[in-house]
Amino acid sequence: VFNTSMTGYQETLSDLSYCGQIVVMTYPLIGNYGINRDDFESLNPAIFGFIVKKACKEPNNFRSVNNLDSFLKSKGIAGIEKIDTRAITKKIREIGTIKAIMSDSLKDKDNIIKKLKNSPYANNQVKTVSTQKAYPIPNGGKKVVLIDYGAKLGIIRELSKRNCNLIVVPYNTSADEILNLNPDGIMLSNGPGNPKDIPESIETIKKLIGKLPIFGICLGHQIISLACGADTIKLKFGHRGGNHPVKDLETNKVAITSQNHSYAVKIESLSKTNLILTHISLNDKSCEGIKHKKYPVFSVQYHPESNPGPEDSKYLFDNFINLMNNNKRTKNA
Repeated sequence: VFNTSMTGYQETLSDLSYCGQIVVMTYPLIGNYGINRDDFESLNPAIFGFIVKKACKEPNNFRSVNNLDSFLKSKGIAGIEKIDTRAITKKIREIGTIKAIMSDSLKDKDNIIKKLKNSPYANNQVKTVSTQKAYPIPNGGKKVVLIDYGAKLGIIRELSKRNCNLIVVPYNTSADEILNLNPDGIMLSNGPGNPKDIPESIETIKKLIGKLPIFGICLGHQIISLACGADTIKLKFGHRGGNHPVKDLETNKVAITSQNHSYAVKIESLSKTNLILTHISLNDKSCEGIKHKKYPVFSVQYHPESNPGPEDSKYLFDNFINLMNNNKRTKNA
């Protein structure tokens, strides 16, 4: 897959939504501000490989503690440079996302190609990257259950900034277990792969809709849509980068967004559901956001927490807090 961001490579490398993928960076120079201690989106990256035109060997930034090459080696991530990344990107754009393999030699090219052809496509990467145990991130505000499909730390940071008392739970936590925690709201995180690979999560959300306010991001958005009867499709080459324009159909405002996904909700399938289309991509007119007609449930395909990327859409976290406040007032009325 390819990513069009000029910066934010550290967040890209540590984003668990890239589980099992080889990422091609279209911008020609990567690594010029190094690796720092603050900008990770996970502690254990799941990306398979990283391809750049040129990797900066001597970064210059006051926060830098490492360079790109050393970081990749320390995490066991395959990396390669001096590659025409834009030529690869054009090929992906023309034929779609493809299986790939990285090798430092062409001596055994036939066996390498055979190995690639015989390798299966990964499925249910969520099981690999989700937390195995529930854990709290205490605070004094609203109690929010964050269902971890491969959650970025940026989502946790934004909720924590708003004083949310978080409980992070595994992707396969049941609806009853979640309700027994007595939360004020539920957050569905981003994550890798096809949402249809985790039918148990879809069934869980079916049971939770109408019970509590729910906010979904990326994979969480797709799971909400499937739980409400909509369908998802695989995009030819996906959306990955920090420069994707999205239009809010309710306000007619345009936001520049950070995105990372291969699948999208099929707009035509929304007509048979209780969901309303709220946001569209201005690049390909695909679905970028929905909300429920009756219940306090909404979601977006893009990343409002950014990390990396523009911060145009962080207000959506405030909207989630308002939904929880309004829901509590309605219950107490």
